[in-house]
Amino acid sequence: MRLAKVETIRLAEFPNLLLVQLHVDEGLVGLGETYFNAQAAEAYIHETAAPYLLGKDPQQIDRHARALQTYVGYSSTGAEMRANSAIDIALWDLFGQATGQPIYQLLGGACREDIRVYNTCAGYRYVRAESAQLVSNWGLVGRAREGPYEDLEAFLHRADELAESLLGQDIDGMKIWPLDPFAEVSNGTYISAADLARAVEPLKKIRSAVGDGMDVVIEMHGLWNVPAARRIIAALEEFNPFWIEDPIRPDNEEGLSLLARSTSVPICAGETLAGRRAFLRLLSRQALGVAMPDLGWGGGITEAKAIGSLAEAYGVAVAPHDCSGPVVLTASTHLSVNLHNALIQETVRAFYSGWYGELVTDLPPIANGRIKPPAGSGLGTRLQPDVLRRQDAMVRTASPAASAVR
Repeated sequence: MRLAKVETIRLAEFPNLLLVQLHVDEGLVGLGETYFNAQAAEAYIHETAAPYLLGKDPQQIDRHARALQTYVGYSSTGAEMRANSAIDIALWDLFGQATGQPIYQLLGGACREDIRVYNTCAGYRYVRAESAQLVSNWGLVGRAREGPYEDLEAFLHRADELAESLLGQDIDGMKIWPLDPFAEVSNGTYISAADLARAVEPLKKIRSAVGDGMDVVIEMHGLWNVPAARRIIAALEEFNPFWIEDPIRPDNEEGLSLLARSTSVPICAGETLAGRRAFLRLLSRQALGVAMPDLGWGGGITEAKAIGSLAEAYGVAVAPHDCSGPVVLTASTHLSVNLHNALIQETVRAFYSGWYGELVTDLPPIANGRIKPPAGSGLGTRLQPDVLRRQDAMVRTASPAASAVR
């Protein structure tokens, strides 16, 4: 079995998303995905990765992961690493299909049949317009309501009703980020007492409505400096957050360690980190209560499995990130049912019930607040046949004979 064609797909409707398909000469097709700066990742694949991959045995996954760690770009979540992450997921998908096994079985088998989910309270068009984590890219302005789960608008204004809605679906964990607008005003250096009181208002509403029946994650998107983050965390403690995520940039290892020692609330980080070495630096400093690898950014399934094992050695739980696309969610679910120390799996019900199903044939089933991998070999899902025929599809292929762009 040899890799015969490398295919990338971008869709104008989802400009941050890059889908990757690896075709082998025996007819199997592996599916991968990454997110943000899709054109840059696409360019790297066709300039560097595809010439290396074509003609190779796709089952030599570790060998390819090492070979694609180019001289530059291997230690960050830049275009090279994100493209390699998508390729790695597609290689695992091929391996599963070739052996007739789901990916979690290839990773060592299932430690559990399913895993608890929490809902990241994004809306249908969250971070759609550009590759930026900004309030202006929240997708709330000038858009008609697309469905019942405009959860970002809800957590800002009706967090109590939102919590009750989620509990009605047996989802007892939610992630919100009410502090971001204030970080943008001060560049993360300061928040006034009045603004801090406004920022915690959603938490007050949630606790008033459902008490401790909802685990609430506070996402801070790495927007703050250490002094401001310490002040904010101190104000959040009375509301008993499930964890506090990325209070500062996670490459500030000493600062994150200081914050972790200053609070009883677990500190979570990792979605923007690449590779096991970056996590080792945080774990060795006791800076993490929860490790959060992103399979589409930080090295794919291969690297995320290593990060999970490394975190287990330090007694730290793992919660894979997903706020990007359906392939990463599916791959993450396979990993979550495999890892002993997996804590919970992120989902976005606005995405899951909306555009995810437009792109892939099967999604990981969610029932009673828990998720499990789709049935079938490999990922257990394929690209919807109509995706390649969409008017907004930009498909680029590389093969030994020729390259083509449509």
